[in-house]
Amino acid sequence: MPREWAAQARAALGREPTALVTVLATEGSAPRGPGARMVVTGDNQQGSIGGGALEYQAVEQARAILDHPPGAWRIQDYPLGPLLGQCCGGRVRLLIEHLDPDASQWIASERPIAARLLADRVERTDTDIPNTEPLFARGERPGVGATFAEPADIPRMPVLMFGAGHVGRAIAQRADGLPLQFARYDTRSDAAEMPGVVHADEEAMVACAAEAGRDAAVLILTHDHALDYRLTAAALRSAAPFVGLIGSRTKRARFLARLRDEGIDASRLTCPIGMPGIAGKEPDVIAIATLAQLLTLRTTA
Repeated sequence: MPREWAAQARAALGREPTALVTVLATEGSAPRGPGARMVVTGDNQQGSIGGGALEYQAVEQARAILDHPPGAWRIQDYPLGPLLGQCCGGRVRLLIEHLDPDASQWIASERPIAARLLADRVERTDTDIPNTEPLFARGERPGVGATFAEPADIPRMPVLMFGAGHVGRAIAQRADGLPLQFARYDTRSDAAEMPGVVHADEEAMVACAAEAGRDAAVLILTHDHALDYRLTAAALRSAAPFVGLIGSRTKRARFLARLRDEGIDASRLTCPIGMPGIAGKEPDVIAIATLAQLLTLRTTA
């Protein structure tokens, strides 16, 4: 899945002059962390660096830089206090730049980027620049000649989702903009026609569940209870810290009995899925409750 800001920037660059606002560094309390980005054009903006007066000022600065040649940049430091009418109390350092369509290949890179500030542009490379120093939100601002590592994009937790039925589609449709990276699988033949879904046989799906990493969550919601069980057993043997299974408490009890008989530790199994206290069997309700539950995993990891 392409990074959202990158897709927005490439689309905007194909139509009109485009600015990019990047949170380079923060100290103390700040609305968004390093790596948050916002794409700004003359009459539109996409993404957010946290809203409020800070974002208003950043958008104004971004539109002002569009009056300068492509490649133009500036670094701005903002204390989040009375001057901006915000009470966060922290500091934010922003890079605001007029993107150059002829030097925008770096936007598509998934590798770490090193940046060098030149007089007329920000030179970027996906190979390390030696002697890069960490950035801080206070102290002297970087100027021409400074080099630094671009802040990484906001990390997204991998989610392996098995099943692309009504609930699976509802989860995928509502996950846009969330810091979650979905890989979706289904065995049914029509899955090959579903955008973003990998058509795989049962053996391949079970093997994938068994290889889930310690940074991943697993969601199991296929149309077949027997396949659900195989996937659950495989995922519980993996390193995945969270294994979520759609189903009733009766289904949970039956699965737990079988898992116990097979000597499989089911302490990581969550069934039914979704945040406790959110009632409803509608796909949209289950989707929102499940996404909320996944987001709690990021904050407690």
